[in-house]
Amino acid sequence: MPEKRGIYFTKMQGAGNDYIYVDALGTPTSLNTDTTDLPDLSRKISDRHFGIGSDGLIAILPSSNADFRMRMFNADGSEAQMCGNGSRCVAKYLFDKGFTDKKIIDLETLAGIKVLHLHLVDGRVDEVTVDMGEAFLKRGEVPASGDPDSMMIDETINVDDEIFQVTAIGMGNPHGVVFVDEISDRHIFHYGKIMEFSSLFPQRANIEFAQIIDRQHIRMRVWERGSGETLACGTGACATAVAAILKGLSDNEVDVELLGGTLHIKYDPDSRHVFMRGGAEFIAEGYFFI
Repeated sequence: MPEKRGIYFTKMQGAGNDYIYVDALGTPTSLNTDTTDLPDLSRKISDRHFGIGSDGLIAILPSSNADFRMRMFNADGSEAQMCGNGSRCVAKYLFDKGFTDKKIIDLETLAGIKVLHLHLVDGRVDEVTVDMGEAFLKRGEVPASGDPDSMMIDETINVDDEIFQVTAIGMGNPHGVVFVDEISDRHIFHYGKIMEFSSLFPQRANIEFAQIIDRQHIRMRVWERGSGETLACGTGACATAVAAILKGLSDNEVDVELLGGTLHIKYDPDSRHVFMRGGAEFIAEGYFFI
């Protein structure tokens, strides 16, 4: 029998969005990403019965363009461009474990370099504000089908004989936002699951169902591309806030209430940059044996 290989991991959560974090930064317990099939590892380690259980895997690596780099894989092994909740946890991981003493960190992602502002309590990271960069509004940027230079706001879509109005927002990964009077399980598990693969989104999409409580408060649930429903999605909260602002439903600063917690989102309409603030916490550490 071949000897099982142990992979050192840290499990963290941001607003209930839980990922397994592995470092490839040259420590004695670092993962060798040259010899590791990261998509396969994400599928195995994310399994909530035969693995540790998570929404996916995030690898922290050196960067030649920023302070650090992250790669993020969904539970099905597909690689995503960006994870807002994950980036906050990366910041806490790096600072609290002594990889950096910077309180502003540049983090390289497949969606570009994100700037993380750390908020400390008793010398440890309590919350992180992430400059998520520009919200992409044109269909060609999201990407979404249709005229690449136009915006998709309240596009009518028929899903299993139910009519929805979808607004497409790009936050480094594609999002389809649907505003409803009240969010139901059927919205998420039936319609969201179908809409992820809609022809409107050539790269699939995260689907957010959102309910306006007032101009400073939105309730949201999300069906994430490659993972199913998760307790939170940082890029999805940002996309939902931007969609609400574009439609005149909310102010430029809004709290987005998710199943796992609340994120504070601020939108600068001049620069189109979106700023997200929220917490990050350690859950567990140990070895995962393959």
